[in-house]
Order: sequence, then C-alpha cells, then structure tokens
Amino acid sequence: MRLNYEQLLNYELPEIRQRYTARDAMLYALSLGLGQDPLDLSDLAYVGGQHDPLVLPYMAVVLGYPGFWLNAPDIGADTVRLLHGEQGMELFHPISPAAELIGKTRVVEAVDKGERGLLLYSEKTLTDAGTGQLIARTSATHVLRGDGGMANAGKHARAAHVMPESPPDWTALVRTRPEQALVYRLNGDYNPLHSDPLVAQDAGFPRPILHGLCTFGMVSYAVSRLLPSSAGDCLRSLTLRFSSPVYPGESLSVDVWRDGSFRARVVERNAVVIDNGVMRIA
Repeated sequence: MRLNYEQLLNYELPEIRQRYTARDAMLYALSLGLGQDPLDLSDLAYVGGQHDPLVLPYMAVVLGYPGFWLNAPDIGADTVRLLHGEQGMELFHPISPAAELIGKTRVVEAVDKGERGLLLYSEKTLTDAGTGQLIARTSATHVLRGDGGMANAGKHARAAHVMPESPPDWTALVRTRPEQALVYRLNGDYNPLHSDPLVAQDAGFPRPILHGLCTFGMVSYAVSRLLPSSAGDCLRSLTLRFSSPVYPGESLSVDVWRDGSFRARVVERNAVVIDNGVMRIA
C-alpha cells in the first residue's frame, strides 16, 4: 500500500446520499433468492405485496454503499487478492420501504498479519436524510492478502464469536441459483470477481464467486426464520465470518443454535463458508 497507517485511518470517503424505493427493496429480496417458492407467504411479504413490501433488515449493507473504494489510485491496494473476511450490522430503526438515506463509511483500524496480508476494519453509518435519525451501523473486515507489512498497524485481530460445542437446535437448507451473482450485483456491487471468469481465475478461483454480502443476506434470513419470536422483525445485531467462497448454484446447510449462534457449509463440497455467526434479537 502507498498509504501509511495514519493516512489510511484518516482517508476521507465521500458521503453517499441514496434515495431508494419499494422496487429496490423487492429487488434486494429477490437477489437473495426469496420468491423461489411462490406459495411461501413469508417470502411474498418481501417480494410480492400489493402495497409497500416488508424490507429485509440486511438491506442496510447495500444502502449508502460508497462503491469499490479500495481500488482508488491513492490507496493502491492489491484488490485482485482482496477477500471479504467478516461482516456485521446493528439495526436501530426499521428500514422503510422508501426513503432517502445518507451513508458515511470510514476506516476504523488496520491489523498487519505480515505475509498473510492486512486486515482492514471499516464501518458505515446509515442516517435518515430528512430527520438525521440513525437507522443502522454496519461493519466489515477485508483481508488484503497482498498488502501486509504496514508499519504502525495493529498486530492483534479482533476476537470472533465463540461457537457452542453442542449440536445445533435447527438446520435449514438454502439453495443458491446459477445466475444469482449476476442478479445480486444490481444492488450496486459490480466487482468483476463475481461476473468475469477471467478475473476470477486471476484471483485464484475456477469461476466467479457469489458476493459475500449475498451469502450474508441469504444465511441471515434463514437464521431469522428458525429463531423463535419472529426474529426477522426484532433484529438488533448480527456478526459472522466468511470462511470460504460460495459458487452460484451451490446449496448451503445452515446450522442454528438457540442462543443465536449459526454456521453454514456448502453441501456439495462439505466446506464451511460461514462461521462464528451470532444474531441478537429483542
């Protein structure tokens, strides 16, 4: 990286004002695979209502998105080898079916792992443009595999949620679709890693991978449907760690524990793709 640690922490990302509508909320839900069963009334509340749809709280991760800012020339990160390592969010107020929100993203911390790369922690706040009300705060950890060795950066990664040792209380099967990454990118993430086979191969993958945030939304929705007390309507926070990529068309087995812990693996490869997950509800 050409930026030093202090410059990175003070890097000014532009404030993003985004006006979205019920159509955008429905597109987001469809991009996560809701609606595959046209008789599922829970799904239809988000994608097929005659009036304003319900809005998935996980949509907070795509609203006010500043774009693929790590490829900016004055940052100089090796974005071909970049991976999305962790994702979290806190919800302070339900997301309206239509509104104008302001997204403000900032770098919070960087942790140097030497030859293993750099961990970059960032967070985004979403506020209502009209009232100034804080709607949500999202957090992300990116693994910059080609950018280790930053002087003055921290040395200790943040601790992950500790998973239960007992068997899960529930398990759900979630199926991704072959074209899902091409649909999900319409939410605003046009990183060619998810659509261009040649870019994916340069990054070390046999074919384009599914967006991490798509996996995040799909798995979170599955967890919310298994936890009691209508968890999807009572979400307060959730965090998870990405362990391995998902390829569009694969199936996910999602294990959920009563305390809100969860994990997901790809059935076809028996590979854990989401780990150390935890959802907190009211």
